[in-house]
Amino acid sequence: MASTSSQDEAEVPIDELGELKMLVWGNALTDEVFKRWCQGFVFSPYEPSALLQHEGGPCAVLAPLQAYILKNLICTGDIWRQLEGNQAKEVLLTSMEEVFHCVSKPPFRLVLESDKQPVIADMVEQQEGDQSDHARFHKTLRVMSCTTAEELHQALQASYDSFTDQYGVVLFLYSLLMTKGLANVKNEMEDASEPLVDGTYGHGSQSLVNLMLTGNAVSHVFDNEKEVDGLKMRGITVQPSSGFLTMLEHFRYCEVGWCLKNPTHPIWVLGSETHLTVFFTKEMSLVAPESKWERARRVFCQYDTQDSGFIQKILLQDVLQVLQLVAIPEYVDIIKQKLDPDDFGIILLSSFMNEFFPDEPDRVIPLNFPVFHYNGLIRSCPDSKVKYIEGVAEVPDPQDIQGLTDASPVESCLRTKWPTFMVNWENNYQPSVN
Repeated sequence: MASTSSQDEAEVPIDELGELKMLVWGNALTDEVFKRWCQGFVFSPYEPSALLQHEGGPCAVLAPLQAYILKNLICTGDIWRQLEGNQAKEVLLTSMEEVFHCVSKPPFRLVLESDKQPVIADMVEQQEGDQSDHARFHKTLRVMSCTTAEELHQALQASYDSFTDQYGVVLFLYSLLMTKGLANVKNEMEDASEPLVDGTYGHGSQSLVNLMLTGNAVSHVFDNEKEVDGLKMRGITVQPSSGFLTMLEHFRYCEVGWCLKNPTHPIWVLGSETHLTVFFTKEMSLVAPESKWERARRVFCQYDTQDSGFIQKILLQDVLQVLQLVAIPEYVDIIKQKLDPDDFGIILLSSFMNEFFPDEPDRVIPLNFPVFHYNGLIRSCPDSKVKYIEGVAEVPDPQDIQGLTDASPVESCLRTKWPTFMVNWENNYQPSVN
């Protein structure tokens, strides 16, 4: 590919390219897995802002990027589904830029393919006829450095066709990792020897999803840090623009923290055991600012690193200080005695909240509101047409209902945040999360 800015492209150094491939694919990349990721960013002919996914695997990039696209669209009023001309292209490029800014500050690095003259390309193919597809692809890579946001904007505009072509998703992923810095990515992961893409099925890891949504490639979905058997495990420390909910929490294999459950926009990437989809709405009451009650509970839980429902009594003063409550030693001693009268050495979450924040705030959520679900995998959509599926949702008060109906997979994900969430989908179609 020709240079797309005033700066020249250079070959990716061999050692850095090897490190990049190892980080993404591990040491046994197969053509079968690589081909699953060989697609560009292409919109559905039936929904002009919905990205298509041809094979299982690249949803770890496609679904989070779709969340960015939706965030940029649903703020535009009632015309977000009627895109014309280059509007889809512009919102895609804007969203791609946002991901770059999410993962790192300048300089930004774009990984692109280099141009080959047709005759030379034929000679290369003859000489490398016995090489795998991914080996040939990796021989063509060049990297461009953009020192400012404006240079990044211009470079993405100029190289747009590369990202909609056969290797667009891989080039974008490589660009993000090179921009973030391979050492930085590995430092954030719990086990840097585990690749970002599964070597057997091609599924993206939680580290990759977290990188896309939060800019940090940590391996867990809980908040902040937790200590287990003397090991510190890092979780999410920022409130992202789009959130994440997972069926694995419904099955009690993990617990998603406050940060991912409470994004700034009402958009959540939904994780099944094998695939990622997106649930979204324009109802902003679902992401109302954190109340004092919610913040107090979250801060307390940060000090409860074992998820035990209590903290060591010695930590009470620290919690009070963070919440800007009275924390002078004499007062803290009185409160310790009140909250732990039997001197067990612990403070229960329930006792703490009842003492300092007894009234849980009411959430003002409408009786019902429109919601949407996106699944980019063509074979998982009705009639193989990738379109947003619309429904009407409600979140009734637990005291107002006698019992819940069986939950669909989408509802099971959503009930990890809102235990009574229910959706009536258009034409009674249940969206697939696989």
